[in-house]
Amino acid sequence: MRWDEQEERRRRFLEILAGFRLLDDDFMTAVFQGSLPCVDLLLQIVLAKADIRATKAVTQDTLKNLQGRSVRLDIHAFAEGQEFDVEVQRDEDGASARRARFNSSLMDANALHAGDDCEKLPESYVIFITETDVLGEKKPIYIIERTIKGSAKSFGDGSHIIYVNSSMMDEDTPLGRLMHDFHCTRAEDMYYDVLAERVKYFKETEEGERAMCEAMEKLVKEFAVEIAKEAEVRGMERGMERGMERGMERGMERGMERGMERGREEGKISVVLGMLKERLPLEMIEKVSNLSMDKIQEIGRMHSLL
Repeated sequence: MRWDEQEERRRRFLEILAGFRLLDDDFMTAVFQGSLPCVDLLLQIVLAKADIRATKAVTQDTLKNLQGRSVRLDIHAFAEGQEFDVEVQRDEDGASARRARFNSSLMDANALHAGDDCEKLPESYVIFITETDVLGEKKPIYIIERTIKGSAKSFGDGSHIIYVNSSMMDEDTPLGRLMHDFHCTRAEDMYYDVLAERVKYFKETEEGERAMCEAMEKLVKEFAVEIAKEAEVRGMERGMERGMERGMERGMERGMERGMERGREEGKISVVLGMLKERLPLEMIEKVSNLSMDKIQEIGRMHSLL
């Protein structure tokens, strides 16, 4: 890549960085990575427990089940006798009830070693911070715990699922001020100094800017690989399906070929939607996906992303 192209890409990255908020999970990951004070602040406010102190926190931590199915947790934190999964979700589909159940189950499955008594399971918390009111009850926070049907008695299994509705920003409350900060693009507009200092580092220092630009470059490359994999899988699936449908009538080879072409296109569209949700530059999406700018803009408008 020529020097002028590198500079142009860096300029575009910095423009994107300026608009990042803590509601953008890649930026949130950077801010919270390696910062237990930030994790403590978030957990203390969301759970209304001032004494919580995280002993360990890992961002973008991957957990797997026995069948090989995995999930990547935005923030996977631990305190004495407690385990936390904190997710930032701008897309309602990513914060479904069954997604919360799945994340909770994987935390449990990975919490114990062979021979451990299940009573040693920690209290587990799956926390979704959502851009919109996913559960639709116009509440700032929803706390979901199992109870015995027909009574108000808690089942007492130690499992907690929490939805924080970030669209409600009552700045007279600690939670409202925290959600205000999650919507801020500038450090000077934030209430909580521990978060503001981290945001300022990544947006206003040369070292922080460089780290975020490198992270975005990595993200673009990951999307490129994902496009290739998605297109290949969908192409094969579509090829088999449509090839069988049309194969007898028009020739198996041609049917498979058309099916695979359509499948690859669908795979590209799926990943382009992911890049649009990450607010990556259109020029970058065009280069990675090999779709035309007009097509990318059409996809974005169809899904209310542009």
